[in-house]
Amino acid sequence: MRLMPRIIADEETIEQFMYVTVNGRLKPKSSEDYMKLCLLAYRFKQTVKHGLDLVLKGIPQKEAYKELAKLLPSSIYGETAYKYAKLLVEGSNERKIKIRRIWVASRGGVTWRGNLNIRLVSTNRVLIRYYNGEWLEFSARFGRKYLPLIRELIELAKYKRISYGVSISFNNGKPYVHVEIPLWLYLKHFSTPKSEGYGLIAGFDLNSDRVNVVVINGEGDIVALKTFWYSDVVSHGFPREKARWLRLNALADALKWCRRIGVDYIVFEDLIKIKTRKFTSNPTINRKITRFPKKQMIRHGVMKALKLGFTVILVDPRGTSNSITHRQIMIEKGLDRHMASAHMIAYRGLKRLKEHIPSTTPPT
Repeated sequence: MRLMPRIIADEETIEQFMYVTVNGRLKPKSSEDYMKLCLLAYRFKQTVKHGLDLVLKGIPQKEAYKELAKLLPSSIYGETAYKYAKLLVEGSNERKIKIRRIWVASRGGVTWRGNLNIRLVSTNRVLIRYYNGEWLEFSARFGRKYLPLIRELIELAKYKRISYGVSISFNNGKPYVHVEIPLWLYLKHFSTPKSEGYGLIAGFDLNSDRVNVVVINGEGDIVALKTFWYSDVVSHGFPREKARWLRLNALADALKWCRRIGVDYIVFEDLIKIKTRKFTSNPTINRKITRFPKKQMIRHGVMKALKLGFTVILVDPRGTSNSITHRQIMIEKGLDRHMASAHMIAYRGLKRLKEHIPSTTPPT
């Protein structure tokens, strides 16, 4: 029996994984179109900055929409700018938020055949709405493996069956396009069919220098456990990008190992509920905390697990690293603190599975 990848989690968390971003390069048809895009991106940035003030002042959303829409060529640009501003405020503890780079974005809409302002005409052509209804034309270049996906996205949007959000950023003056693909469509093209295993559940505890995995069966008994190390990345002066590659590679190896031994369910901590990092008086430990992007790693792990055909379960992380239960597990099962955390995560996944909470990932 073939298993379909899905996510079991709270609705708020599920929303964080409803779309996958596919990136591409843009090339203007003329220098004039490029300059107009830069101006549009600058105005969008300024609109987001104004939106920050409106959010902090508590201006009602509808009134904010109307005010921001006056600054851009489309009300949908204004709505998108407001939503960016709101997310920035909600994700920061600071009253003053600095925005340095220019960019422009437009949310999708099914009735608009995908997107009202930034349209994918084909796999290699993008139109961007400018002032007075003018369209700026750019050629697009996506990775070859994404072309069938982009082609189907455009076809579904044409018949008003799907929408897609788009943003455009700049790197060293060069424009890049970022398309939000619905998760179910992305998995249709990139997930690997997985045969049903033994119903085993693997809990993942992600750390700055290792990934600890504990596999349990339906009764909660430990079936296997393994540590995947990347100790060198925490040494002083280790290149950040190389550290990221080693961590993600170790995480991929752990997931492939789980697939080989018959695991069907992968359990991670719910990234929405992960608390702000707590620093200590030890500068070495603080450096490890600062350089370890845990939420990014969980997000990558979730997507990788889905592509490998697993069911992913996301659980509350509270008490999995420091609690009475955690200490009892260490003593009773003879596990170190990281393995005990992985065991607690796996067991919470088992409990969540038994509650029969359905996935809200759209079917293919």
